Amino acid sequence: MSDTIATAAPARPATLLPVPARAIEKIVLAALEEDNPRGDVTGNVLIPAGTTATAAVIAREPGICAGLQAFIAAMLLSDPALELHPALADGARFNTGDTLITVSGPARGLLAGERVGLNLLQRMSGIATATAAFVKETTGTGARIVDTRKTTPGLRVLERYAVRCGGGHNHRDNLSEAVMAKDNHLALLGTGSELTAALRKARANLGHTVHFEVEIDSLDQLDAVLAAGVDTIMLDNFSLADLATGVRRIAGAAWVEASGNVTLETVAAIAATGVDVISSGALTHSVRALDLGLDIVIDQGRGANTR
Repeated sequence: MSDTIATAAPARPATLLPVPARAIEKIVLAALEEDNPRGDVTGNVLIPAGTTATAAVIAREPGICAGLQAFIAAMLLSDPALELHPALADGARFNTGDTLITVSGPARGLLAGERVGLNLLQRMSGIATATAAFVKETTGTGARIVDTRKTTPGLRVLERYAVRCGGGHNHRDNLSEAVMAKDNHLALLGTGSELTAALRKARANLGHTVHFEVEIDSLDQLDAVLAAGVDTIMLDNFSLADLATGVRRIAGAAWVEASGNVTLETVAAIAATGVDVISSGALTHSVRALDLGLDIVIDQGRGANTR
């Protein structure tokens, strides 16, 4: 199964880190179990065994492609006899009316996998397209657009990949990957020199490869956090003026991340303050799935449009 997925799509750009085939398969198997636990009763009673068909995923609006491997997995796990031919690679732009991928083979398998495949392809392409819009607004500033952990449960690895397809970057992947001290943590650690000491002690207990980030919601907290020597300081829900002040005071001693109230309308101004990173949960938690359709034609000449 893994080898089939890996060879079914064209090579991705060298900078686009792929999702392991085993991770894709795990996600798609769970989705198929939910959608098709005991067989597709509609397809089995309406479509004669042995019927073959060809279908194409057609874009009904422009966007950035992401999730082809998940679509391919949904089809091949429904019926390994299906043949898939991507027309472009993840990360590529497409226009309305463009074909993203074609599928041919047993009609029952095609119909059984189409909803799960389309759901994943539409959502990931929506994330990639939204991310690309944010990246475009910050071109020339040096600021990175990054996601957050506000992802759909079970889909994080695919949604983070979709962000990369759109030209964005990833924040920490999970609670085990990096230290990120937020407001609720700091509330338990004190202020001033007490906070500095607590952060330094935590730093001393970490491996040298573990990134240490601290979120602050006021410039009053900045000196104590700076004195601790952390790697990144997040300025959360700061005004533009305070963001610029924070960047000047940090002066390269740590990465500066801006978060909170980040929209397509505000992101350019936030980037212009000189921050290094702009994080937005909206890239994954409230993105609109892209409008893609699967049009199927029975090989004997009869036509249908799947819903």
